[in-house]
Amino acid sequence: MRPSTSGRTCCPSGGELPIPGSMQAKSGESLGQEAVRGICHHMQSMQTGPWPFLYMSKQFFSWRFVSTLQATDILNDSYSWPLLVYMGASCLFPLASSCAHTFSSMSRNARHICYFLDYGAVNLFSLGCAIAYSAYVFPDTLVSTTFHDYYLTLAVLNTIVSIWLSCYSRFFEIQKPGLCKMLRVLAFAFPYTWDSLPILFRVFLFPGESAENEATLYHQKHMAMTLLASFFYSANLPERLAPGRFDYIGHSHQLFHVCVILATHMQMEAILLDKTLRKEWLLAHCRPLLFAQIAGAILLCLIFSLSNIVYFSSALYRIPEPELHKKET
Repeated sequence: MRPSTSGRTCCPSGGELPIPGSMQAKSGESLGQEAVRGICHHMQSMQTGPWPFLYMSKQFFSWRFVSTLQATDILNDSYSWPLLVYMGASCLFPLASSCAHTFSSMSRNARHICYFLDYGAVNLFSLGCAIAYSAYVFPDTLVSTTFHDYYLTLAVLNTIVSIWLSCYSRFFEIQKPGLCKMLRVLAFAFPYTWDSLPILFRVFLFPGESAENEATLYHQKHMAMTLLASFFYSANLPERLAPGRFDYIGHSHQLFHVCVILATHMQMEAILLDKTLRKEWLLAHCRPLLFAQIAGAILLCLIFSLSNIVYFSSALYRIPEPELHKKET
């Protein structure tokens, strides 16, 4: 952390630390960082093409989702249900993140609650990825195995642990920022790793199965971009090398969001290709996900996520204000 010119605490990891005192007079630098991140998210909604980097988020994914929805016989094409769930979730998490960065300056409690909702949307997206991977991405050798049968169940459990850890981590931002960062990285890294196991198996353990599958290249690009996003989130570069030079443009948290959007785009292309290229084989050899399985997984995720958000949000109001002020100063 470093003090801003206004005497308030600025967060080098993306402006997510609670700001002492009244949130009415937020520091110029922190406000600038939040503004740029909010603008980046909203600018991403203004174009339907994948480039340039900052123009491919909410509306682009929404456009892809609506286009797929219009071309799908929803009632009779159960094979496409997992794809629609994934694409719907891919529209939600950029919206939640955009709202979190936009409205987090309203008050201290609003800041935390906005990010609680953001984490809940990310967890729902993680479950959407697992549903799509279970339906279209599993390597041939592992289809209909015990691992495949329990993959989605454990993905739901991962979202429960992840939302708890990510929300809990916000209570350590001032006293133990290192522990806060570690808990938050762990909260999202573990579900992502579990979701990605089918891809890792395809690429490294069964490379022959996907050698001629065009989707494999997109899966590899998706993993590379996700690793780059993780690096920017964890390393706080480049602002650590030149403090003050990247407060408005080029901050690591901004680069993190750009990489996440790119990774999601690559992931979506890979899933669409797998769904199309492997359709005949999967319909012949794989038990399709039932509506009850998909709806049940989403419902459990929503129930536990909202329960955690309500619990931790109410905990904010149980902490005495003088104690909070003492901790933050």
